[in-house]
Amino acid sequence: MQRNSIQNAMKKLKLYEADDKMIDLISDNYSMLQGLSAFGIRLGFGDKTVSEVCREQDVDCYTFLTVVNFLINGYTPKETDDRISVKTLLGYLQASHRYFLDFQLPSIRHELEASLNKGEGLEPLILRLYDEYAHDIQLHMKYEEKTLFPYVEALLKGEPTTGYNVDIFSKHHSDTTGKFQELKNIIIKYLPPAGLANNQLTATLYDIYNNEEWLLNHSNVEEVLFVPAIRLLEQRVKEDGVSARISSMIRNAENSESISEREKEIIVCLVQGMSNKEIAAHLFISVNTVITHRRNISRKLQIHSLAGLTIYAIANNLIDNKFLSR
Repeated sequence: MQRNSIQNAMKKLKLYEADDKMIDLISDNYSMLQGLSAFGIRLGFGDKTVSEVCREQDVDCYTFLTVVNFLINGYTPKETDDRISVKTLLGYLQASHRYFLDFQLPSIRHELEASLNKGEGLEPLILRLYDEYAHDIQLHMKYEEKTLFPYVEALLKGEPTTGYNVDIFSKHHSDTTGKFQELKNIIIKYLPPAGLANNQLTATLYDIYNNEEWLLNHSNVEEVLFVPAIRLLEQRVKEDGVSARISSMIRNAENSESISEREKEIIVCLVQGMSNKEIAAHLFISVNTVITHRRNISRKLQIHSLAGLTIYAIANNLIDNKFLSR
């Protein structure tokens, strides 16, 4: 007996790797079946390895294994682990919401309704209690779908959103598993004995317990894996934004120094000591046009002295160094 317990403990502590067979992972941990669906992994993968299945079904293998090892063994990666795919985690959580809201909650409600004795005064009260708790969980998930998930999608596109960040979400993120604790206790402790003789009710209670564990796992994945990954994404987007602004400033500076051929001619004339009137006559343009060009040259180059223009002209090969010896 003790030997079996040690073997089970060792088995639980196994960290699954990319070269492990997917069928072995699921056989050891059937609770991950719903996780497969949330990752978009279809059944029928034969004896292929985890990496083969993920590659064929376009799932980030590292992120998949991170979630698997976290849920099965409690393995927590470093918060600075930038190999976790935020896009993959987001898709996983969105699919989990759909499973829970569209299938799990209604399914347990139908089971509970079918298992309670008809006509008992407690039946409508218990169903009402379940509906209240289900509504609270729906609100919790709807908030994430309307606020957090669109925010992350914007980050993935490189579009930072002002006024919101993942720390705001994390600060108010609450565990929803306690929602069903009171319901379970009431059914187990206070439902009349006649109601507890119902196999359907026992099965329903078992599903509620499983549902509570599922909610806890879901909440932990969000808090322990998703939130740190979003923080890293926020930092990257912020850094990319700073780099983009610097690049834009450099480009603008370069563009601001883009002197036209006509302006180069005027710079040469100015360096040679010509007046506006002489430049106009030399280039066959009006004096007002010369003045406009001189204003643009000063704005682009931020040079306002003849000496500065002379240095610029020499540095850009507009005039020869011999000009200085004249």
